[in-house]
Amino acid sequence: MSGRNKMMSGQWYDANYDSELVEERLKAQTLYHEYNQLNPSDNANKNKILSKLLGYETKNVDISAPFYCDYGYNIEFGKNVFVNLSCYFMDGGKITIGDHCFIGPFTGFYTANHPSDVESRNKGMEQALPIVVGNNCWLGANVSVMPGVRIGDNCVIAAGSVVTKDIPDNSMVAGVPAKVIRQLTETLSIDSNS
Repeated sequence: MSGRNKMMSGQWYDANYDSELVEERLKAQTLYHEYNQLNPSDNANKNKILSKLLGYETKNVDISAPFYCDYGYNIEFGKNVFVNLSCYFMDGGKITIGDHCFIGPFTGFYTANHPSDVESRNKGMEQALPIVVGNNCWLGANVSVMPGVRIGDNCVIAAGSVVTKDIPDNSMVAGVPAKVIRQLTETLSIDSNS
């Protein structure tokens, strides 16, 4: 089984020295570097590069530069998503972002899990566990989402939180590690004519 297949299936794999994975990361770095150099108003070229990087055309996804990822092809964006500047998607494992999500600046999604024993870690061994963010979520600035975490629909993750465990639907969470503060039940009525 190839290193890529092991990575995609959540098995331990050689993240540092597997030549195919090193080449794929370099390809992604080249594409996101090109993306990050574009004029912010150059939507045609931004979408073109993003399609190459992700392997599909997005639906109303706005990603502010700079943007960083490991592979690109393991990121799945829903429709109507905003990603603020300097976000990092460590997408050895699949990262799924639902529809209508807002992701604050300097937020990171980290699918990589490393061995706790020194010998295995120094050999470059890694395990990639998927991350899922549901629909209608808002992640504030500097949020870190750890490997294998699932965030439910309609959640608010407070700025600076480190999400280490699954979060149920309709939750507001905060802290290091993040904990549910309360369930979100109210609807704010905003008059757009004010």
